[in-house]
Amino acid sequence: MSRRENPLVIQSDYTVLLEVDNPNFEEARAVLSTFAELLKSPEYFHTYQITPISLWNAAASKVTVEHVLQQLEQYSKYDIPVNVRHGIADYMRRYGRLKLLSGGAGAAAGGATGAGGGLILQADDALLMAEIRSIKAVTALLGTKIDGRSCQISLFNRGLLKSTLISAGFPVEDLGGYSAGDALAIEIATQAPGGGSFALREYQQQAVESFYAGGRPEGGSGVIVMPCGSGKTIVGIGVMTKLQTETLILSTNITAVRQWIEELCEKTTLPRELIGEYTGEQKQIMPVTITTYQMLTHRTSTDEDFPHMALFNRRNWGLIIYDEVHLLPAPVFRVTAGLQARRRLGLTATLIREDGREGEVFSLIGPKKYDAPWKSLEKQGWIAAALCREIRVPLDPEYRLTYVAADRRNQFRVASENPQKAEILQEILQRHRKDRVLIIGQYLSQLEEIAKLTG
Repeated sequence: MSRRENPLVIQSDYTVLLEVDNPNFEEARAVLSTFAELLKSPEYFHTYQITPISLWNAAASKVTVEHVLQQLEQYSKYDIPVNVRHGIADYMRRYGRLKLLSGGAGAAAGGATGAGGGLILQADDALLMAEIRSIKAVTALLGTKIDGRSCQISLFNRGLLKSTLISAGFPVEDLGGYSAGDALAIEIATQAPGGGSFALREYQQQAVESFYAGGRPEGGSGVIVMPCGSGKTIVGIGVMTKLQTETLILSTNITAVRQWIEELCEKTTLPRELIGEYTGEQKQIMPVTITTYQMLTHRTSTDEDFPHMALFNRRNWGLIIYDEVHLLPAPVFRVTAGLQARRRLGLTATLIREDGREGEVFSLIGPKKYDAPWKSLEKQGWIAAALCREIRVPLDPEYRLTYVAADRRNQFRVASENPQKAEILQEILQRHRKDRVLIIGQYLSQLEEIAKLTG
């Protein structure tokens, strides 16, 4: 097969187009998922983005520069742009050059040791450490110099240092270890609520083991990416049974909180009285406590602190689970920077955030530990098949003038609230009048109009 028949087009802005109707579509998609993020998937071409974060996630999973370039060359119609080739190599080789080690770990790694059981920032050469020291925001977070390529770090600065360094383009491999937290006896139930046996599915168990990493320092913090409906909650429960420690679970809303409680009661040996719900309705703090991001960030005025953030320190948590971590609000990021000694698990269906703070997730929650492609799970029958269709709705002439006159930010809203969509929606609802239909929109005013329209 000639290269022109390959499925990929790699562009100089680090976007990659994947041809859907190509015979090698499935193989190329599996390859891209290891080091690029899916941006959109219309009918004919899927668009992926290669970013520093996606490359560092790949590097954290032991994927090499050579492997990435070889795979791109294998499936690309054309030569890889020179800037992309060099950029991939540069970004990926940055990961692992800076390490955070516990007080005595430096000796084991062939480097210096710190005093007092604190942390050590260690570079792979003195030139890199000199470059790091030249960054003003970083210098303020560095402690006593040990030698040309290592220095002491305050435990208090662990998260802030990682966040600051990644903003400067330097990811840190955190091997500083974790506190165990208070012990909690919890096991997976062997029997399902409706009868029959129960156990984690193979991919769920793989996700748990990838996060745990045999209890080594490189495990214990990171993100598991799995599609909706594939059992992310069960994976979180699996990690809890692996660690046997008191756990704080942060979720999106009160419905999700109660789903967690139900799953814990049905799928584990944990008694209900050891599970706490910390919401607007009740404030229970138990060995396993589930709350919402909204609860944590609630305050009566913008001038006061967040009173419920104290929950992070109310018990000796050994694990914090961030459900739907791509929705993690900024105030919780700030608190998480001070929780780096606790194990942290992020669960999500996507690493892409609307606010562009993927770097904060990488540095403060951890790198991607496991990614279960939804098409693979769909083929295996674990999740329902999804049929996606894109319908493009033109603007009428009068509305187009409104669009053109709007600034870039408001153009998105004008297009989103295009009145012509209502007619198309009615046609779709008529075709599916015997089905249950969920309508998702961006703006409440538009959804309220649709609710009136559809009765």
